[in-house]
Amino acid sequence: MNQSTRQGFKTRLRHLSRRQQLAFMAALCERLVPNYALYAQMAGWGDVQALRVVLDLVWETLQVREARIDFARQAEKLAELEPPGDDDSFGARRATETVVALAAVLDALQGEAAEAPLEVSQVSRSGVQAFIEMTEGREDDDAERNAARLREHPLMAEEQEFQEAVLNEVEAELGRDGLKALRRLGRNEGVSNLGLSLD
Repeated sequence: MNQSTRQGFKTRLRHLSRRQQLAFMAALCERLVPNYALYAQMAGWGDVQALRVVLDLVWETLQVREARIDFARQAEKLAELEPPGDDDSFGARRATETVVALAAVLDALQGEAAEAPLEVSQVSRSGVQAFIEMTEGREDDDAERNAARLREHPLMAEEQEFQEAVLNEVEAELGRDGLKALRRLGRNEGVSNLGLSLD
């Protein structure tokens, strides 16, 4: 995504209604969940079911307008799911991104958080960037070569296409069927933004 396209994308995000913003973030969080699940499986730490419950409640709020959910309490529960601060592994950092993204959604549900959709968008992109740099970066790379690799990498292209597709969906009709379709899109058949799945 070149600079002007990125600016246009940010402008569109800022113009979404609060409900559209929440739906955009929820779909991006869905796609991050497998990263958390993989970390929990490998490290024997964390609780993907508890994380899923929090995200399910976000979707319930979008589906059932009169749903009464204590999101301050959910935020407390979510904070307990974050990987230990002393775990600096790649998996822990990606799992932490999942928690951070979902925490931004809960912040938005508790009050005005105008920048939350941009934050969640950036968290997801940053994870892809870190993965590409870890798997394909070289010691002797300069900033230009690194930027070119990120621009041309299929995973980054997929990330941009995915976020664009989600944005297109939320800008359209967000009825019950639209939300179901959006959630399916977010789940991405169990494959995360890093191209990883539990299967």
